[in-house]
Amino acid sequence: MARVKRGVRAHERHKKILKLARGYRGRKSKTFKMANQQVMRSMAFAYAHRKLRRRDFRKLWITRINAAARMNNITYNRLMYGLKLAGVNINRKIMAELAVSDPAAFTKLVEIAKEKIDSNNTKVQANA
Repeated sequence: MARVKRGVRAHERHKKILKLARGYRGRKSKTFKMANQQVMRSMAFAYAHRKLRRRDFRKLWITRINAAARMNNITYNRLMYGLKLAGVNINRKIMAELAVSDPAAFTKLVEIAKEKIDSNNTKVQANA
C-alpha cells in the first residue's frame, strides 16, 4: 500500500484560514493557530450580528415613523392601530422611507388611520 502524505491538503487548509484572517493585527494574521481561533470567533460574531442588524433596523424604522407621526399629531401606536383597522398592509421599512422622503404621502396614511380610529370610536360609543 502506498504511503499517504497530507501536507498539500493541510497547506491548502492553512492558506484558506490565513486568507480569511487578513487584516487582523499581529500574530492573529500570521500564525495558523492564532488565526484559526480568531477566524472562528469572528465568524460567530458575524452570524450573531446579522441577526442583530435586522433588530436594529426595525428599531430605527419605528423611531422614524414615530417621529413623523408625532409631527402629524398622532402616536406610533395609534397610527399602526388605525392602519390595521383600515386594512392598509405596508411594512415599517417603506413607511419609514415615506416619512423621510415623501412627507405628503405619509400624511395621507396618517389621515387614513385617524379616520378609521374615529369611525371605530363612534361605533364603540354607539354600542355602549
